[in-house]
Amino acid sequence: MNLFFLLIYFIIITTVIEIFVILFRLTDLKLEVSWFQVISLMTGTGFTTGESELILGHPIRRKLATFLILFGAFSLAVIISSISTILSDDLRTKEILYMAGGVLLVFALLKLKSVQTKLSKLFKQDMKQNIELDDLPIRDIFMSEKQDLLLNLHIYKESTLFQKQISEVIHDYDELEFVVLFILRGELKLRKNIYHTQIHEGDQILIFGDKNVISKLLKKDIKIMEEKLKNTQHTPVSEHHSL
Repeated sequence: MNLFFLLIYFIIITTVIEIFVILFRLTDLKLEVSWFQVISLMTGTGFTTGESELILGHPIRRKLATFLILFGAFSLAVIISSISTILSDDLRTKEILYMAGGVLLVFALLKLKSVQTKLSKLFKQDMKQNIELDDLPIRDIFMSEKQDLLLNLHIYKESTLFQKQISEVIHDYDELEFVVLFILRGELKLRKNIYHTQIHEGDQILIFGDKNVISKLLKKDIKIMEEKLKNTQHTPVSEHHSL
């Protein structure tokens, strides 16, 4: 009977994992990241990876993560207790079956497309109404349209911007659909007169705007950066990466 209890409880744990993978997916987190982070949160292992910032930087994901951490600690206690009382009759199979049925019911509901759509809208509505702008991750602030691009452009000697001003390379920049947020030079962030500042090798220019406009204006520099970073096994910060 005790072994049956453990089997049912493991089914509950597996279903809870599936449920929270779905919930994290509804907050626009990638499937593979959701799987790893849910298991990491429940077991208390691996959560210190760089991807954990995707959880910590998002208000709704933080709430989901809090439940998972507590549930993981509770599950460990239950499993240890069950094993230690393997010869006793104290375990209440009926109650655990009810719990398993409830969890499976929640999982079945979350698999429905209509329920997922409503929850996704609810999450986004809650983000807009109750969360301060500075609490939101960069993706949710900047990447509101399909054509939005946030690019961290690395400058090399081969770059067209090297030892030049942005205004010299990009004419009528104030009429185009892009903006330079700042220039990162070592530990120094340059925010003043950035369009008229000479660009040095090693500078990183954070640019936001229309993907097509940026890709056309800085096509050569982006290609040089991608080749350089590929050789050094780094990845530029763009719309696919969180800051």
